[in-house]
Amino acid sequence: MSVSPTRLVGLGVAVSALALSLVACGSDDKPSDTAGGNAGGKVALLLPESKTTRYESLDRPLFTEALKTACANCELIYSNADQDASKQQQQAEAALTQGAKVLVLDPVDGKAAAAVVAAAKAQNVPVIAYDRFIENANYYVSFENEAVGKLQAQTLVDTLKAAGKTSGNLAMINGSPTDPNAADFKKGAHSVLDSSGFKVAAEFDTPDWSPDKAQAWMEGQLSAIKSGLVGVYAANDGTAGGAIAALKGGGVKPLPPVTGQDSELAAIQRIIAGDQAMTIYKAVKPQAEAAAKAAVALVNGGKPESTTEKSGVPSTILDPVAVTKANINDTVVKDGIYKVSDICTASFAAACTAAGLK
Repeated sequence: MSVSPTRLVGLGVAVSALALSLVACGSDDKPSDTAGGNAGGKVALLLPESKTTRYESLDRPLFTEALKTACANCELIYSNADQDASKQQQQAEAALTQGAKVLVLDPVDGKAAAAVVAAAKAQNVPVIAYDRFIENANYYVSFENEAVGKLQAQTLVDTLKAAGKTSGNLAMINGSPTDPNAADFKKGAHSVLDSSGFKVAAEFDTPDWSPDKAQAWMEGQLSAIKSGLVGVYAANDGTAGGAIAALKGGGVKPLPPVTGQDSELAAIQRIIAGDQAMTIYKAVKPQAEAAAKAAVALVNGGKPESTTEKSGVPSTILDPVAVTKANINDTVVKDGIYKVSDICTASFAAACTAAGLK
């Protein structure tokens, strides 16, 4: 969470296909009328994929709850595109046909999503770019993405130096080339790594953020860089898991520090076990709440609050946090993302005890 290279489906073709695809393109989650007094309307939440576990386990339920709280009379149209930009465009067109008054869109392909924005605006429907930026959207809510890359890279460098290493080879596993955020993560990471004294010996942009493709690439690099490998920059937890599987399968001992992002449960457990050095915690709850609040404002003809702008788009930008073994209690546990019992299953009980997680 393989797909052929994305092709932008013509709007006319997508619209003509709606009659055949409305049922398949989305489902309605209708919040009960228990709060608020807004005029309300239909809000579409369009998420990009499910291989990154946060979307179904965190973003969807947190946005649903936030919308329900902010607008009792709003209805949620939900779709997940399964990493298919053409499918996402069809889902967006279906949502418009169903009467959505706002689209909250986390795009599979940021450039392709411009056509969705154009189609929505033609019907006077505003678009909120969620997590990933889209040109000409009405609003954007996300995290400081270059800061994410910098934080990942700096934590990796600090970890290596704390272990007495000041030089050596790094493997760099970036995100999907169609995700505009991935370019920002990459830029931020290079701004640290390129002057760190460590050498990026091999680098890969991972299609679709696929853990399997990250693993296959890492396996293919080991013969060339294994002997001098001291660290791995992985842009998210899925690619980190793929890299770690490749390193273990290739007999790399001890494992070099590996970065990540999204604070997936499996990544937190890998950090506890010592297999992964860090992840990035992006507090999804305030992100989802900000998006829901903006959607309700737009549904009711208002103007969302914003803290800044990105490329002329009013925006709310949140700060990422680096999570290591030392601060799991103070981040994902404290914020209620996971209970200690979720993390410290039988396989990780001893490691949790050693880490003081209880």
